[in-house]
Amino acid sequence: MIEQGSPQQRGNNLDPWYHHYAQRTSGLAASEVRALFAVASRPEVVSLAGGMPYVSALPQDLVVGAMDRVMREQGAVALQYGSGQGVPALREQILDVMALEGISGSADDIVVTTGSQHALELFSKLFIDPGDVVLAEGPSYVTAMVIFKSYQAEVDHVPMDEHGLIPEALREHIARLKAAGRRVKFLYTVPTFHNPAGVTLSWDRRLEILEIARQNDILVLEDNPYGLLYFDQKPPAAMRSVEKDGVVYLGTFSKTLAPGFRVGWALAPHAIREKLILANEAAVLSPSSFSQLVISEYLRDADWKGQIDTFRGVYRERKEAMISALKEHLPELSWTDPNGGFYVWVTLPPHLDSKAMLPRAVTELVAYTPGTAFYADGSGAQNIRLSFCYPTPENIRVGVRRLATVIGGEQDLLDTFAGTGLLDPSARRGRTSANPPTDLR
Repeated sequence: MIEQGSPQQRGNNLDPWYHHYAQRTSGLAASEVRALFAVASRPEVVSLAGGMPYVSALPQDLVVGAMDRVMREQGAVALQYGSGQGVPALREQILDVMALEGISGSADDIVVTTGSQHALELFSKLFIDPGDVVLAEGPSYVTAMVIFKSYQAEVDHVPMDEHGLIPEALREHIARLKAAGRRVKFLYTVPTFHNPAGVTLSWDRRLEILEIARQNDILVLEDNPYGLLYFDQKPPAAMRSVEKDGVVYLGTFSKTLAPGFRVGWALAPHAIREKLILANEAAVLSPSSFSQLVISEYLRDADWKGQIDTFRGVYRERKEAMISALKEHLPELSWTDPNGGFYVWVTLPPHLDSKAMLPRAVTELVAYTPGTAFYADGSGAQNIRLSFCYPTPENIRVGVRRLATVIGGEQDLLDTFAGTGLLDPSARRGRTSANPPTDLR
């Protein structure tokens, strides 16, 4: 019997149920990206932080028309429970979408989810045991790391360069982990227009990494939200296009249509697909029939390929505005120059700390995402992710100009107090020279 007032019953000052939570909840924490939205949503702040698609480029009549037809012709089905695997017609149409990236498959091997983020969570639930290791690029998608940590996995970051994940580094990490008796459960990768780095894994490296995974019996989880949003040159085909049994592929309509529908999917080998369906049913019973049918109607009647091309033009213009502004206002820095997607990865001058600098940036009415958000081990303090997808080109130029003012002020502060002992750069950074910043240029 627990005595009245015992630690097991009291909890803590903020949460009376603190001691009742499952152990795995210790890995749950608000991401730095999520924490930014409260301040970045103020109208006077130019937000270069969140990766929000520019949905205003989607003509409303295309979506309204699809919704109207669904409700008039299939209303009773749209508002009802559905299959845990997803609407069959939409799964067939998803094959047409994936074919644009060289992927062939069967509609039976597709599981529709509530956004690809949900597919990522279901996959992690199926595969991760406490203490497992997940390999991921360094840097890596922030919310993926939140999910992996919530299932008590350790994220081991493999270095990247301007051509993506480095195969030799992957070999070294796998060998080191095996020698230490650690269990590597899978490799998580965003190979095309990477979030946050913006780089794309070359075709030769895709093949080499797949071979490394086969040799070491490691499953590959290929997350591909941005692959169709290229600018000047089409990227290499998806990794899933050449490896069916060892790759689980995640896709979404959030970037090529709209995130509000919350429809994504996983393409998986047969046995994994079966477990994903069961996990999907356990989590949400069924994904939204209404959203799926609206998207299916849109894909059937609208020029969806032409709309994707429109999005490409919008994002190309904004990327060019950001690169031009960086060259004008921050020429001393280095950054990636993506051929698609949403993000530019910037490397700051030595000793500057992107996380410590953020409050000053918000004071100057500009927001970004600090590089530390994209590492499980606290690295990345010398990097920032800038998103060009949502602000107008003019606001992007204003935001980068404000950012230059912030960086200049921080640099002046460090120069003024250097050597006085009043401002210790290593303390401000929260990191040591043994953990170097990532420069992907």
